[in-house]
Amino acid sequence: MRSTEPARVASKTMNEPDERVPLRWYEPAAGVGRVAGPTLLWLHGGGFFRGSLDQPEAHDVAGALARQGLAVATAGYRLAPPPGLGWVKSRAGRARGRFPLPLDDVLTAYREVSARSPEGVILGGASAGACLAAAATLRAMDEGLCPRGAVFVYGFFHPKHPRARDPRQRSRRHRRVTHAPWALDVMNRNYAGSKGSLTDRLAFPGGHELGHFPRTLVVNAEHDNMRASGDLFAAELGAARIDLEHHVLPGTRHAFLNRPALDEFATAISMIRAWSHDS
Repeated sequence: MRSTEPARVASKTMNEPDERVPLRWYEPAAGVGRVAGPTLLWLHGGGFFRGSLDQPEAHDVAGALARQGLAVATAGYRLAPPPGLGWVKSRAGRARGRFPLPLDDVLTAYREVSARSPEGVILGGASAGACLAAAATLRAMDEGLCPRGAVFVYGFFHPKHPRARDPRQRSRRHRRVTHAPWALDVMNRNYAGSKGSLTDRLAFPGGHELGHFPRTLVVNAEHDNMRASGDLFAAELGAARIDLEHHVLPGTRHAFLNRPALDEFATAISMIRAWSHDS
């Protein structure tokens, strides 16, 4: 899967009124036939306050999918300040911002990708990126746009993280502390910025009306405190009669897409590729 490098188009920067939105394009390399279908706009995770286009969860995922024939774009949305450090206003020369500014960036990227993708766009992401992708899907539909699908990998979608009842579904090792439900709730409040925003369907789509949500692929990690939200959101999509494919990868932990050498990385890439081929 890694023998042929994708041809990465030079990064492009789009202008918002007060910000810039970096966008990278990954096209299949020469000799790798492009799969007919939509372009995947992919968003990295990082708790809304960290992450970049260079981390494996963005760059390696996009490259691996391009090597399997998919056209992929990754967007560098604005990051919130780190929790408890609201005075931190910038990172690498870019201003930070809470909801709805990161979502504004994703919609700016969506419009650009859509303009260059005659077969449509799939919105997708991992962890916090999955939450942003779900919110962007709803907002795109509100604006009369029509995403072709959505892909969520170990995402969370609710303002308060549901608690896993089965101990086997909970995070292990250091993530028992860093991903404790109370810590995840602090992260969500930090991103939302206010109690009112916590309940906004465009901040956390879980628990809200999903309307005509497009066909969706959900891939969750087995041992992950965020799985409770991911599984619940999948159940909400199913109850809304959305065309849904839902997987829980056995033995996996959160953020496995940040470790390209793992078997589960390759498994998830193959799932996304196969599902996208049917879009």
